[in-house]
Amino acid sequence: MEKRKQVALAKRELTTDQVFDNLRKLPSIAGQGSQDKKIGLIAELLSAASPKEARYIVRTALGQMRIGVAAGIVRDAIAKAFDKEPKEIERIYDILGDFGKVAEMAKRGKLKAEIIVGIPLRVMLADRAADLKEAMEKFEHVAIETKYDGFRVQIHKNNNDVRIFSRRMDDVTRQFPDMAAMAKEGIKCGQCIVEGEALAIKAGRPQPFQLLSKRIQRKYHIERMVKEIPVQVNLFDLLYIDGETYMNQPLAERWSALKKAVKESKSFRLADHIETKDFAVANKFYKSSIASGQEGVIVKNSTAHYQPGKRVGYWLKVKEILDPLDLVVVGAEWGEGRRARWFSSVILAARDKGKLVSTGRMASGFTEEQLEELTKTLKPLIIGEEGKIAAVKPKVVLEIGYEELQKSPKYESGYAMRFPRLLNFRSDKSPEDCTTLKEIEKIYSLQRGRK
Repeated sequence: MEKRKQVALAKRELTTDQVFDNLRKLPSIAGQGSQDKKIGLIAELLSAASPKEARYIVRTALGQMRIGVAAGIVRDAIAKAFDKEPKEIERIYDILGDFGKVAEMAKRGKLKAEIIVGIPLRVMLADRAADLKEAMEKFEHVAIETKYDGFRVQIHKNNNDVRIFSRRMDDVTRQFPDMAAMAKEGIKCGQCIVEGEALAIKAGRPQPFQLLSKRIQRKYHIERMVKEIPVQVNLFDLLYIDGETYMNQPLAERWSALKKAVKESKSFRLADHIETKDFAVANKFYKSSIASGQEGVIVKNSTAHYQPGKRVGYWLKVKEILDPLDLVVVGAEWGEGRRARWFSSVILAARDKGKLVSTGRMASGFTEEQLEELTKTLKPLIIGEEGKIAAVKPKVVLEIGYEELQKSPKYESGYAMRFPRLLNFRSDKSPEDCTTLKEIEKIYSLQRGRK
């Protein structure tokens, strides 16, 4: 393979004006070859920057979502600037979770990523399957776990120090002191990284995610929230323990190590898990998961390695109903009459190959409390207004239920939702975690197959 040339810059000092000018050009670039042009502009800056400057150029680009820079463009720009392969950059990013640090390492020519307890990894993700039978037929060796309707957590224990990270790699330890205490008591090792799903629990039954979301967003009165909204942690994976990395071990080995590392309690436990190829046994487990108030099951390839940041088809989720959509708010419209002080509708978008595509407008299905919360959240994100329509930075992810998906030329995605309704504010998810157009197409196909 022919090596790409490292981007060269004229022999001059990098200036603030140059950084500003290059970033300002990005939103106006469109059409054929636009991605390469954007990559070139960022790469030009990175190749002239010091390691520290490169780190903050990358963070600036990623923070300005409206300039059209997706993670893939930043990855490719770093690769082009420092003569590296994009896959190599992505592999390091999956472990470090910070393109700024990756750019700094690439500038120094030292691209080596090791798991560090206290630095979150990007989480492995699950695909969808039409039904349990289809999912089980995909793998020769099968593990099946309950799919909990909760909040994905990655717990890092370094002796007496415990840090808890969300799937967005946000540190939420302060919001969950009870979970940190459980982990300190329940994980029997010096250094360890485990993953699980946290649920809000009342009288032994799972509560809606929206209740748990209050704890995720809480900055004050945390002790009161701990009492009002207790949590249960269900652990399903182990990635690292006492100097040994387990990501390259098959799931069966990781599960075995997890069982040895955890001292279970009522609120800090192993996820419900079976290993079987017997459909009758698996179906009984699936129905039991549904009956207990959970979403369904995840069918896993028990011989597969853990691949951070990837949706590679080794985990398949099976649910009783079609999945809701996690969509990003890209616009909103002010209401009328007594609702004039609130946004009354939102424009929603899905992800498609690094960009956002509109997937519909939601103008009903809100309570007044939800409209008030939505307006409070979106107002600081307004970047422009025309009449009653406000364009907003794509930061807020909503979980949307619907009666069915329909083909629609009205929206960029080619699809629209019939009778959409707000289920949850997904503060634990970023725009990069939202539903993709490919997933919408698959849901539409599954939906047609059930009619």
